[in-house]
Amino acid sequence: MEDKLSLYLNVVSGYDPVAIPGKNKFTFLSKKTGMPQAYIGNGENGNVQPFGVFEDRIMSVFHSPSGSQTIMGMDYKGNEKQQFYVVNEEGDYEELVLSPNHFHNFGGWSPDESKIMYSSNRRNSGCFDIFVLDLATKKEEVIFEFDGNCIPVCWMNGDDKHIVITIQETNIDSSLHILNIETKKMTKIGPEKGFARYQSLVFSKDGKTGYVLSDFEMDNLAVYRFAVDNPGKLEQVFNEPMWDVEEISLSSTKETLITNVNAGGTSIIKNYNVLTNEVHHLEGVPSGVINSISWMDENRFIFSLKSPTMPGDIWVYDMREKKAERLTYFGVSEEIEHLWIQPEVCKFKSFDELEVPYFYYSKEQNPKSTVIYVHGGPESQIRAEFNPVIQYLVSQGFAVVAPNVRGSMGYGRKYIQLDDGRKRMDAVADLADLVEDLVQTKSIDRDKVGVMGRSYGGFMVLAALTHYPNLWAAGVNIVGISHFKTFLENTGPWRRKLRECEYGTLGVDDEFFEEIAPLNHLAKIESPLLVFHGQNDTRVPVSEAEQLTKVMREMKKDVELFIFEDEGHQTEKLANHITMNTKIVEFFNSTLK
Repeated sequence: MEDKLSLYLNVVSGYDPVAIPGKNKFTFLSKKTGMPQAYIGNGENGNVQPFGVFEDRIMSVFHSPSGSQTIMGMDYKGNEKQQFYVVNEEGDYEELVLSPNHFHNFGGWSPDESKIMYSSNRRNSGCFDIFVLDLATKKEEVIFEFDGNCIPVCWMNGDDKHIVITIQETNIDSSLHILNIETKKMTKIGPEKGFARYQSLVFSKDGKTGYVLSDFEMDNLAVYRFAVDNPGKLEQVFNEPMWDVEEISLSSTKETLITNVNAGGTSIIKNYNVLTNEVHHLEGVPSGVINSISWMDENRFIFSLKSPTMPGDIWVYDMREKKAERLTYFGVSEEIEHLWIQPEVCKFKSFDELEVPYFYYSKEQNPKSTVIYVHGGPESQIRAEFNPVIQYLVSQGFAVVAPNVRGSMGYGRKYIQLDDGRKRMDAVADLADLVEDLVQTKSIDRDKVGVMGRSYGGFMVLAALTHYPNLWAAGVNIVGISHFKTFLENTGPWRRKLRECEYGTLGVDDEFFEEIAPLNHLAKIESPLLVFHGQNDTRVPVSEAEQLTKVMREMKKDVELFIFEDEGHQTEKLANHITMNTKIVEFFNSTLK
């Protein structure tokens, strides 16, 4: 079992590609060495090389407008506190922005490439101010103070006095503003009143017109156009009924706007011509989940592509040839890739007649053991992507079910908000009704069902085990929340405000937190529980796992806790990834079969 499982867990991918302007080259990230690092390629014969060798994981890569300079973001043992380093063409690097106890969010290069900007919470842990750094003198200057979560987006085209910033208003909503850095005057993009999602901002070549995604007047994200001298007025130019447009990218000629539509967890790529307003579906794009669209030149753009049977690689699309070409082959495993399967896309009706979508993976007509795989977020979405643990479990005869319960992204604003505040347990009820539906429609054995999840998905696991104890034969909780009150008290101050919009407010909803907290209902758990956490988690503190397992041990419950000392909220290092998932598979083999 271990030899075969290791083949699955050692499968890597390439992701987050960024074109280097004017160089006919691109960079991307991969865990090929066992930890996320940067690679550089030119698209010829799949030839790529490491782009610097860093001590810890690379989180991001930013090339200057001319492509002559590169900055990378690296954190420490998974703590997400990104620091910046300048890297030359040979991959040698030196420290640029270093304040290890603080977060940094990159905001772009100045038009003349002499400066960069970023936000950081150095003044106060809950306040992100905007800094500008002169690359020649290494002198930092605070240009804007903000008591909340503020991230710079870019400098305005050819204008060093105006920048665009985004302010996170709620757990899902943000606002975009044009900021005069001399007068500090902010001009909002879009209507002054009301909360909405705003993302994926791009500008025309002359800097007079902008395009942005928003849902300020409808349930789904659509493409809007605005004049920079009148940014409050948005004109809708493209929408996809039922689905979110989740990414847009404007070509170097500024005539072709690529729109990336999230259609139930799979991507649809379309071309919107900003001059003629015509929309065309791009031919020859492989099916899967696409993101990180970046233009190599006026006719070609690169992107990452994943599917349930393709772990992830970098592709290029030629607008003239109307075809896509694979540029990297990181996500290849000749020994086992023939065993990977595509899931069936299904729906079930929950207790209130709400239709809830899910992906169903199984090779068996009547599987005897089933694992429910719950995503985190909660404002996230299970997509049609490769998951090595799911594929391995399926190869061993398990059915694996990955639902997008109420509160998930990708199905409109109303669906996202169906689990907010005091509606929290409705999403847990979705899991219970899913099991009942699977018994009826997929002939699963109701006595051999396990549940696993990460982060908020970990809370869902704990809530399912404590509120529907008779349904589950086993549970796996990865960096999960055991009590919303203690979580909100101990998470970062800037994150607390945003999470309260989703979960409820300290001092106001404490009674509800106590009512639903898995920590208060551990006596009801009847099944074995496996718990994992990262010591350096800045989102869900490790105390959430420690308090949970301490009480369960005192009750003589069947629980096991593993803490990774060199990880944070994610499990990024390959050795830890293998350790954790080997134990998960062993656990389900012993509890469900």
